[in-house]
Amino acid sequence: MRRIKSSIDPQSSEFRTFQRQNHKRMDTLHKSQQKARFDRPERDIKRLRAQKKLLVRERIDLLLDPGTPFLELSTLAANMAYDGKVPSAGVVSGVGIVSGREILIMASDSSIKGGAWYPLTVKKMVRTLDIAIENHLPMVHLVDAAGAFLPLQSGLFPDRHMAGRMFRNQCILSAKGVKQVALVLGHSTAGGAYVPTLCDYSIMVRGTGGVFLGGPPLVKAATGEEVTADELGGADVHTRISGTADYAVDSEAEGLALVREIVGTFPRETKVAVERREPEEPFYDPRELYGIIPDDVQKQFDMIDVIARIVDGSRFHEFKPDYGKTIVCGFAFLYGWKVGIIGNNGVLFSDSAQKSTQFMQLCNRDRVPIIFLQNITGFMIGKGYEHGGITKDGAKMLMVQANLDVPKLTIMTNGSFGAGNYAMCGRAFDARFLFSWPNSQISVMGMQQAAKTLTQIRLKALQRQGKNLPEEEVQKIYDNIAQDYLERSSAYYSTSELWDDGIIDPADTRKVLGICLSVALNREFKETPNGILRI
Repeated sequence: MRRIKSSIDPQSSEFRTFQRQNHKRMDTLHKSQQKARFDRPERDIKRLRAQKKLLVRERIDLLLDPGTPFLELSTLAANMAYDGKVPSAGVVSGVGIVSGREILIMASDSSIKGGAWYPLTVKKMVRTLDIAIENHLPMVHLVDAAGAFLPLQSGLFPDRHMAGRMFRNQCILSAKGVKQVALVLGHSTAGGAYVPTLCDYSIMVRGTGGVFLGGPPLVKAATGEEVTADELGGADVHTRISGTADYAVDSEAEGLALVREIVGTFPRETKVAVERREPEEPFYDPRELYGIIPDDVQKQFDMIDVIARIVDGSRFHEFKPDYGKTIVCGFAFLYGWKVGIIGNNGVLFSDSAQKSTQFMQLCNRDRVPIIFLQNITGFMIGKGYEHGGITKDGAKMLMVQANLDVPKLTIMTNGSFGAGNYAMCGRAFDARFLFSWPNSQISVMGMQQAAKTLTQIRLKALQRQGKNLPEEEVQKIYDNIAQDYLERSSAYYSTSELWDDGIIDPADTRKVLGICLSVALNREFKETPNGILRI
């Protein structure tokens, strides 16, 4: 493969302007992540210390192999919900190395409302379990949760992808032979009692761990029986009497050490055989991405320059370089594994849709995972393009992409608007992992078009009431609509709602993709048929 000749000049004024802007963005991102991870009221920390409990990230640190990476998922989930009082949606999840094995960790954060489940907590937990199923990834559950947050129970309990989905997913994992270990560090009540009982191995900490369908207050209210939590469902009850748990330990540290011992007995996953060569660092510095990402989502950049700072040796074989130039397709290696890459260089036309469709079929046939780099304004519109079959060609792209079985990994690098989001493997199309850069935006259309449209609708409604506003009032309406639209299109809103698996620093894109690709290769994949392609 040829080394990419990057067109970027790190000494140019544009590069330095973009670089300064993105350094500010990264500073905001890193401060937001640190706050979500560590900013807790002192009273909650004291409460946990009095119970001889560790904080959630202290538990994870003891669980992981020293010096190994931990890819945390959705750190900023719920950052714009619940008045900002449920950081990370009250649960920490991510991929790490435990006893030399890739493991997916899901850990209750009992420093937040005692680990109570909010609607977005459940959404994050379901997503975490989806990742385990999709990638045949063993799980460790660190359980310390007070159950559902009752004032919002209707938003987390009854529907298809709410709390019940967690237990359904655990059952499917077990049937697939994907191992799960639970360490019960606090109470696991009501439906939450099934989290440890559906695992292959269940450990409970004496004195603090408790598993019961109804806690002591509920038991007394329902039956009049007075019983302590330990008598009802403590570690000794469930390891000596009921058999609900397998091991009892005297401390959290002992429990975490036992988890590591159990995980160490798991057979090592055999990776799917894909073309492999010796890994090579990119020729161009990934930190140069700060000078490539524009200061305005409407400004375009060459995706080739992004690819050059992600892939091994900055080497890339471009497919059909002279056809459908608003999309870039080609092969590269990432940490030694062969991958296909599809990235946007502008709006999708018929030729770019046809080109990417053909390329995806090649990847699917040849068992090559695909990385989607989204910077898409959508499909081209207009009479001439409709007559030329743009909708038909877009449908072909959707059809093939939706039916791929090879791993799909998506990075939202800038804009993601309209149907282009779907075609480039947005959330609805089941990428194994999907991450956002902090500058990225996602919405049904761009902010300016949407704000103009919504302003016109508002003005027409007022005119029907006989009201004609002066220009400055019209501008105020537009500005308010634009600001609200921009906020709800931002990467921070997307990640708050769990429309991605987290916001990442662009300079870390290669590392993140490398971990995700390694995980994705735990599950065999095959060539799959398409539905009907409209010729």
